[in-house]
Amino acid sequence: MRRFGVIGAIPLLAAALAFCAAGARAQTTVRNDEHLASSRTEAWAMNYVGASTLMTAFGETPALPAWQWSAALDFGHIPRLTDAQQRVGLHGIQQEDLNKSPGVGRLRLALGLPGNVVAELGYTPPLSIDGTQPLDLVAFALGRRVLERGSFALSMRAFGQHGRARGDVTCPAVLAGIADPQRNPFGCRAPSDDEIMLNYYGLEATSSWLARPWHAHASIGAIRTEFAVQVDALTFDVRDRSRLVARGTLPFATIGADRDLDAHWSLGGELLYVPLRVQRSPNAPTRTDALTSLRLQLLHRFD
Repeated sequence: MRRFGVIGAIPLLAAALAFCAAGARAQTTVRNDEHLASSRTEAWAMNYVGASTLMTAFGETPALPAWQWSAALDFGHIPRLTDAQQRVGLHGIQQEDLNKSPGVGRLRLALGLPGNVVAELGYTPPLSIDGTQPLDLVAFALGRRVLERGSFALSMRAFGQHGRARGDVTCPAVLAGIADPQRNPFGCRAPSDDEIMLNYYGLEATSSWLARPWHAHASIGAIRTEFAVQVDALTFDVRDRSRLVARGTLPFATIGADRDLDAHWSLGGELLYVPLRVQRSPNAPTRTDALTSLRLQLLHRFD
């Protein structure tokens, strides 16, 4: 998953002091655990990565009779970040490799339950892309239509996700061992093995309109984030094992449409918008640097 931003690197002063104290080539381990303010650059990167994995409703809660099910393939585009946007470590000083993959995919299953409730399960396969890999990334949801008036429907849904991803973000493999301080100013000696925890839970309300074969929808929602990064990076002779935590609330909105191809297949698209606030340096103003992601879904309904 590209842009997986593991964030937060080695406190520069601690690294320098540890290096000098080591004298020879002895390896020192440092831990600088922090709970980050939501506008910190490291927190913004975590929120950007986490928001890209949202399992949104992608339309109204389907009218699935009890014990009938559907399967879908989801793909969400992750816009490429600029060099300035990737400068997130150490309060915006250190540039990190957040451009790992152009998108995130998910297999989604939906099952009708009694009481017009629909349960969903999403799973992101552990495919390795450019040194990063999702691990045990599972999402779930329960939804129900709460209002229907002609071609209009209003759905409510509770959903969440648990899992993580791993990659060489703090110290990319391409920089490991390079002696040039211009290219490798933080002295990365080996590819890092950073992990980001992508846990969240939230609520979503979706309005939908039917004009067969088209379905249009718009939704709003919010998630409670419990993102965290465990750094594992070797720079100079210092191993950084810091843990950075970013917890908060993220609102989001979607707008999209899907079209029935036949009685069983449909194809849809939506635009996801997640407003994210960031302060690029300690003295800079806080501003919005949002995630805007185009998403596609191919769905099959089983009889």
